[in-house]
Amino acid sequence: MPTPSPPPVRALAVHLPQFHPISENDEWWGAGFTEWRNVVRARPLARWHHQPHIPADLGFCDLRVAETRQAQADLARAHGIAGFLYYHYWFSGRRLLERPVDEILATGTPDFPFALTWANEHWARTWDGAADRVLMRQEYSDADDLAHIRHLLPVFADPRYLRVDGRPLFCVYHARSLPDSRRTTDRWRDEAARAGIGDLYLCRIEHDGGGDPAALGFDAGIDFQPDFANLGRALRRSVPERVLRRLRATPQVYRTHRVFDYATVVDRMLARPSVGYTRFPGVTPGWDNTPRRARQGIILRDASPAEYERWLRAVLAGFTPPRSDENFVVINAWNEWAEGNHLEPCQRWGRGYLEATARVLHERNGVTVG
Repeated sequence: MPTPSPPPVRALAVHLPQFHPISENDEWWGAGFTEWRNVVRARPLARWHHQPHIPADLGFCDLRVAETRQAQADLARAHGIAGFLYYHYWFSGRRLLERPVDEILATGTPDFPFALTWANEHWARTWDGAADRVLMRQEYSDADDLAHIRHLLPVFADPRYLRVDGRPLFCVYHARSLPDSRRTTDRWRDEAARAGIGDLYLCRIEHDGGGDPAALGFDAGIDFQPDFANLGRALRRSVPERVLRRLRATPQVYRTHRVFDYATVVDRMLARPSVGYTRFPGVTPGWDNTPRRARQGIILRDASPAEYERWLRAVLAGFTPPRSDENFVVINAWNEWAEGNHLEPCQRWGRGYLEATARVLHERNGVTVG
């Protein structure tokens, strides 16, 4: 009797809507600022350090342009990506970087699935080393819970919005930051039901520790990569090498930043024990946030499409969705160029990461993509 095929999965790519100017960024960082300014100013810090990351097929795109948003969706779909997870910035009713999603909603294009992830953290000057300088504070209240969910209900009603068994998917970046997360999620669910949307499918992003998401009022967790708490010891951080660092006898990149071997990180992630609750697996094509941070950045050295493909294939081989619709794998990210983790084509690897994604998804889902 033939072995039954594993259930299909839906690959979702995290999408950063930073690539267009807004008045707040003009004020905080200078006229015309977008994430591209961080990207192009990066420089290699060692012979092996690949910087800057320069885009290829889509160029230095502007997300105000409808053709750009369509090209992103076309490229993602052609390589098996099932949808984008857009970051959503809400500060007590004030939104930032909302234009791309607003225009997607208003125009109906591109016809490509999407969901939102609330990036509920303070907007601070972390990028230039002044993390204690808060530019936009994240505050919580019962009234804001209602205002927020009422703003989101029309988004959830969009036919392209991603769902689990008919329930709109909504993710929260810092679930533990909610003062009373169960009170907030109950209020959201009640309001959605009252509006005729039905129940919500709520996911917490697991980058601040694991644990059963139900305890916080959520349906599932997302294994958000890199898992910074489990990277192991950085390279050149043994006791003798710490002495050398103090003597400045080791390359500056190891003194200023934390460097890890990508393949070793992949092995560590694959060796972690399973959890007893619904958690969607995650992978990242790489990580290098030194364009954003002059000090204390994290670099995953020697990332490559081949190692990423090994990771994605192994993760999916070990993933059995609890139900047919609870079948996401989350790739961080589609376009985090200043953090060195992007599926979008670059001048170094071309479409290598997208092609690796397509191969693995074809193996798993049995559908030709790419």
